[in-house]
Amino acid sequence: MSTDKLDSSLELELAALKEEGRSKSSERIIQGYVPPEKDRGPRYRLVGSDQAYMRFNSNAYLSLSNHPELIEAADQATREFGVGPGAVRFIDGTFIHHVSLEERIAGFVDKPAAKIFNSAYTANCGLALAISGKNSHWIGDQLNHNSIIRAMRISNVPSENKGIYRHNDMADLKRCLDAVSPDMDRVVVIFDGIFSMRGDFAPINEIVEICREYEEKFRDGVITVVDDSHGIGAFGKTGRGTPEYAGAWPDVVVGTFGKAFGVNGGFIAGSRTLIEAVRQKADTYIYTNPLSVADCAAAVKALEICDSPEGQALLTHLAAQTKRFRKGLDRLGLESIDGPHPVVPLMVRDTAKTHELVSYLYDHGVLVVGLTFPVVPKGDETIRFQINACHTPKDIDQVLDLLGAFFSTP
Repeated sequence: MSTDKLDSSLELELAALKEEGRSKSSERIIQGYVPPEKDRGPRYRLVGSDQAYMRFNSNAYLSLSNHPELIEAADQATREFGVGPGAVRFIDGTFIHHVSLEERIAGFVDKPAAKIFNSAYTANCGLALAISGKNSHWIGDQLNHNSIIRAMRISNVPSENKGIYRHNDMADLKRCLDAVSPDMDRVVVIFDGIFSMRGDFAPINEIVEICREYEEKFRDGVITVVDDSHGIGAFGKTGRGTPEYAGAWPDVVVGTFGKAFGVNGGFIAGSRTLIEAVRQKADTYIYTNPLSVADCAAAVKALEICDSPEGQALLTHLAAQTKRFRKGLDRLGLESIDGPHPVVPLMVRDTAKTHELVSYLYDHGVLVVGLTFPVVPKGDETIRFQINACHTPKDIDQVLDLLGAFFSTP
């Protein structure tokens, strides 16, 4: 047996992806970490380069990955229980650290219970598997994350039981709700808290209020779900995310420990009955090993830090550096999308220039993400900058100086 025939077909598929502009570039390999020093933040060393780089493409908004208390918590848990759980949770793979993290994150987002997953992606899929049925109808924002779209697919929600509303358009959300058949038992309205490519956020207070108007129309009501992976820990007065910022909490919160909290894993938080249904019905929970105890212990420590004066200081610094960067873009006359979140898109609006700017910043020691057609529509080409708490004013100004020099060159 050989995969020669398969490989030939796959090579054609890969070539087609490249021709369409959808293939991904080679992955850069980080091989070294240079700690912060004086007025500069940390730097990273890559295989094949002698240069040290600033990461402006990291989701680690609070910069906790290298925090000594997280490292110590992970190390202590590993020394006690080892590096892996050895079984799925139903077969004695549940450790005290799994339960502790679930209790801690449920309290953090003000829900009765929570269940942790290996990622927010598998959490979204697990939620859909747990609460979807032949008489359920799902409605989502048109810019929802791929994991939400995939969740609807793997839970076999038929096309006639789906509605998509225009991005953050509440009148269009009402249109979708009005279009739901009264024969449906339950309606799920699901949306990102922070839309990660744009840095803008869902008007959760308006969504919750609108959905409440339709509550009595369906046997099981209208269930609101937010995936706040980019908001939790980094947004809101105390880091509770987009619901805290908007002043309204959806019925279910999905999130991650792998961004602001600097660790790994995802979670679903909601009522105790819903979480038990997830435990019993979510394939992405039942049939895979859980997070390591090291991940769980580190995540608990991250939540503790977020709720401490140190966490408040990190949030304050993050907000200040985000504001500094946004003001710098305005001063340079560059276009962005307004918002207080540390995802700051720079609208370049030209594919070739976007590629050129990504290369220019790389050559000058700055890592960023460029989004070009067909990933985004022509004319919406963007550089996504992500501010982290480890960035210093000097780091921010250095990047702004580079942007000023790039755009001033004929």
